[in-house]
Amino acid sequence: MLEIYAVELKNEIDKHLFEQVLNYIPENKKTRIKRFLKFEDSVRSLIAEVIIRKIIIAKLKIKNSDILFEAGEYGKPYLKDFPDFHYNISHSGQWVLCAISNMPVGIDVEIVKEMDLRIAERFFSEAETKDLLMKKENERLEYFFDLWTLKESYIKADGRGLHIPLNSFSFKIENEKITFNTQNELKQCFFKRYKIDNHYKLSVCSLASKFPDKISIIKGERLLSEFLQIFQSALS
Repeated sequence: MLEIYAVELKNEIDKHLFEQVLNYIPENKKTRIKRFLKFEDSVRSLIAEVIIRKIIIAKLKIKNSDILFEAGEYGKPYLKDFPDFHYNISHSGQWVLCAISNMPVGIDVEIVKEMDLRIAERFFSEAETKDLLMKKENERLEYFFDLWTLKESYIKADGRGLHIPLNSFSFKIENEKITFNTQNELKQCFFKRYKIDNHYKLSVCSLASKFPDKISIIKGERLLSEFLQIFQSALS
């Protein structure tokens, strides 16, 4: 049942539409969204809240006002009273990604940007760091983010996040084949990388082996407009 949704934010979101949609977000979430200093950060946060709510309304036929999220022991959010509904959200730059499944799932998207790759020595396993340094210099940055998104997707699927040492498990990518080794309890999981943008890396970790061939993509402003229409239709 794994499905993946992507929201593209390459065009600026209308501020009036932004404020209208905020009216249908719980007060505590609204406060957090408006607390960001940069409007684009508030937009990403709102989009993340809207995309999962819109999916829940459509898939589970729950009213927006009845949607209740809680957090697990390590802070991973879940939908209360629906133990077979799992989701995970990630955002970076101009993209917000959401994965849903009937089994635990983790997703991570990152913009590929210049950075000091010596950080790998702190967070990667010895094998991963060695593989990274063996790459041609012009291939290292992209391979770093391939590994990073895979690692992030795994700790998010597990649910313990950064409570799992990032060097306690390892990935190797050869000819698009992903090899995974771990010292942790969660071993029976599967991975897939998707390409949504030349400047981004995207990885998904799932406890189910079947992945969708494609990702459902929607523009940010269209998502907000469709979400708003749900409530306007109810009033008509």
